[in-house]
Amino acid sequence: MLAVILQQEWRAFPLWLPVGMGAGIVGYFARSTEPARAVLLLPPLVALLLLALRRHPAWAWPAALGLMITTGYAVPAWHASALPAPLTLPGRAVIVTGSVETVQTLPQGLRITLSGVMLDEGPGTLPRDIRLRLRKDDPLHPSPGDRLRVRALLRAPSAPAYPGAWDFQRDAYFSGLGGSGFAIGSAERLQEADRAPVFATLRASMEQRVATALPGSVGAIAAALITGGQSAIAPDAMAAMRDSGLAHLLSVSGLHIAIVMGLGFGVARCAIAFWPWLALRHDGRLLAAPAALLLGLGYLALTGFQVPMQRSFASAALMTLAVLLGRRVFSMRALALGAVAVMLIQPAAVLGPSFQMSFAAVMALVAGAEATAGWMTRWRRSAEWWRRPLLILMGSVLTSVLATLATLPFGLFHFGRIQLYGVVANMLAVPVTSFLIMPAALAAAALMPLHLESWPLAVMGWGVEVVLWVARTVASWPGAALLARPMPAWALALTSFGMIWLCLWRSGWRCLGLPLIATGLCASFWTAPPDVLVSADARLIAFRTDGAVVLHRASGASNFIRDSWLRGWGEDEAEPYSDKTAGDDALLPCAGLICRFQPREGSRAALLLKPARTRRGETAPPVTAAPACGQEAAVLISPEPIRGRCEGIPVVDRFSVWRNGSHAIWLEPGGARILSDREWRGDRPWVPRPPRPAWERRQENKPLGVSSAEADRSGAPGP
Repeated sequence: MLAVILQQEWRAFPLWLPVGMGAGIVGYFARSTEPARAVLLLPPLVALLLLALRRHPAWAWPAALGLMITTGYAVPAWHASALPAPLTLPGRAVIVTGSVETVQTLPQGLRITLSGVMLDEGPGTLPRDIRLRLRKDDPLHPSPGDRLRVRALLRAPSAPAYPGAWDFQRDAYFSGLGGSGFAIGSAERLQEADRAPVFATLRASMEQRVATALPGSVGAIAAALITGGQSAIAPDAMAAMRDSGLAHLLSVSGLHIAIVMGLGFGVARCAIAFWPWLALRHDGRLLAAPAALLLGLGYLALTGFQVPMQRSFASAALMTLAVLLGRRVFSMRALALGAVAVMLIQPAAVLGPSFQMSFAAVMALVAGAEATAGWMTRWRRSAEWWRRPLLILMGSVLTSVLATLATLPFGLFHFGRIQLYGVVANMLAVPVTSFLIMPAALAAAALMPLHLESWPLAVMGWGVEVVLWVARTVASWPGAALLARPMPAWALALTSFGMIWLCLWRSGWRCLGLPLIATGLCASFWTAPPDVLVSADARLIAFRTDGAVVLHRASGASNFIRDSWLRGWGEDEAEPYSDKTAGDDALLPCAGLICRFQPREGSRAALLLKPARTRRGETAPPVTAAPACGQEAAVLISPEPIRGRCEGIPVVDRFSVWRNGSHAIWLEPGGARILSDREWRGDRPWVPRPPRPAWERRQENKPLGVSSAEADRSGAPGP
C-alpha cells in the first residue's frame, strides 16, 4: 500500500526539498550555541554521497533531502560568521557622522539610516549601519547619498521583551543594523550626494511627490502601495487595516508584482501588435515576457528587495523562462524555487512573519487551484450565462478564505490576533486594489518623469479612500480583531508541517495533515503561560492569573514591553499596582513591604519585596530578604538588589536581570520554574556577553604592578 502511494506521489517529492532546507535553518536557530565551522563541510560531503547514489532513486531522494537539510543548516552559519560583531555603543550623547542610505517618512518627522558611521570618540568607521530619528522641527531634508553630522543618543538593538519573544537583536545582526537612536540637535549636511543610491533616491522622491499630491493617511497608504514604505502611515489607519485583515495590502507582495508585471506584459504585447513588421515575424509573448520581467526587477529594487517580493520575482522568473522555452509552468515548483532563493539570500527571514505568511498564503492558493481545477473548468465551459459571473464570485470568496485560513496560525503566533471578518474585507478591497489602485499607481510612476502624475494619483487616491473606508468599517464591527494567547513555537512548527503535508501531497493521505494542524492550533489551551514576568531593567514586574494582570511599574518603564507582555498573555489591559489595590482581598495582597502572589490553589507563592518609600533627599534603606525568610515561598522578587538570602528560596532581583536579561516565572506546587532570556537564547553571536562586575574590569585594565585598591584610587575604568 505504501509503495503504491509513493509511486503516485513521486512527482511531489522534489517539492519537499525546500521544506528540508527550511528545517535545517530552523534547526540552526534553535540551537543554544553556535555550531563549529566544520558544519560548512556537511553540504559538500552529502553532495558527494548523492552523486554516488544517483543511479538508485530509492536512496537518492533521501540523500537529496539530507543535502537540503545540511545546506539549510550551514547557510545561516556561514552568514553569521561573515557578519561583523554587534557594536558597543556609548551611553552618552555623541556626534554621529555618516552617509544617508535611506530616508523614511514618519508621522513625527524623518528617520534615516546611516552607513560608514563615525563617532566623535570612536577609533574609526563602524562596520554596521545606524538608524536615527531626526527632530520633528529639523529644517534639513536629507537625500540618499548625503553625508550628515548630528548629535544623537544611541542605543543597541533591544533584547526580547520576555524569554521566547521576538529577538530584535538577532534581526538586527543579520540585517546589518548596529543600533538606533534619536537626534538631540539639528542635522548638518557636510556634503551633498555625488553618487547617490539610484533606487533609494527614486523611492524617496516618489514618496515625497505622492505625499504632496495626496496628503494625510491616503497619501501615506498610496506611497506604501508604490514603494513599500509603511512608516508614514498614521497609527489609527494602520490599526484599522490590521484589525480588518487588510494589512497585507500595505506590504508589497505577489499581488502587487503580479499586477505590475501583468500590466507591463499587456502593454508590451499591444505595442508589438501595433508594429506589423515585428508582430508578423516574432511571437509577441516571447518579446513581452522579458520586458515584463525587467519591469518586475525594477519594482523589486524600488521596494527594497522585501521578502514577499523576492519570492514573487523568483516565481515570475521561472515562469518567464518557461514561456521562453515553450514549457508548462508548475506553480508549486515555482513557489519552491522562490523559497530556495529567499532562504539562500536571507536565511533569517524564515523566522519572520513576512516569509511565513507570504509562502503559506501562496501555497494554499496554489493547492486550492489544483484541487478545484476540474470542476471549475467544467463550470467555465457550460453555456449558461450566469455561471461565469458566479464562478468569478466564488473564486474571489475561495481565494479570500484560503489566504485567511493559511495565514491565521502565523498571525496568531506573531501578533496574538484573529481577524474574524477578513474574508469580507478582502472581497471588497482586493478588487479595488487590483483594478483601480495599482493600474493608477503604475500610470503615475510612468508619468512622474514628465510631471504628469497628478491625475493618476487622484484616481489612486479615490481607490485608497474606498479601501480605507472598508478597513475602518470592518474594524469597527464587534469582535473584528479578537485577542488570543499566541501558540508556542513547537505548536507553530507542527501546524506548519501539517499545512505543508496537506498542500504538497495529492492523494488521500494528505488529510493526515488536518489533525496536525488542529493539534498545533489547540496547543495554547494546554500550554501554561508564565505567572510572573520581570523586565530586563526590573522596572516592570507583571503578575497574572486567569482573571487579571497586575503591573508593578517604576518610573521610566517601557510601554512597548508592557504591550508585548499583554499580547503574549492574550490580554488587552493590565491593572496598575498601587497600595489601594493591594488589600487583603486583592490579587497582590501586601503586608508592609512584602506582597504575596499565589495565582492558583496548590501553587507556591511568589513574594514581591518592595523598596521603602523615602522623602526627597533621604537615602532608601536596602531591600533585605530577612523579613521574607521563614515564609513559605517559591521565589523572592524585587525591583532592587536584595541583600542577604533565604535558605532554599531563589531570588530574581535587579542584579539577576542585569546579568541574564528578562525573566519568566512559573509557580508550581513543587516550587518555581525560572527561565531567563540568556538561558533561552544561549550563547549566539547576536546575544550580548554577560556583563562583568566593575572590579573585574578594573583588574583587567590596571597597569602591571598596581594593586586593585591603587587602581580604584587612580580612577581605573568603572561600570
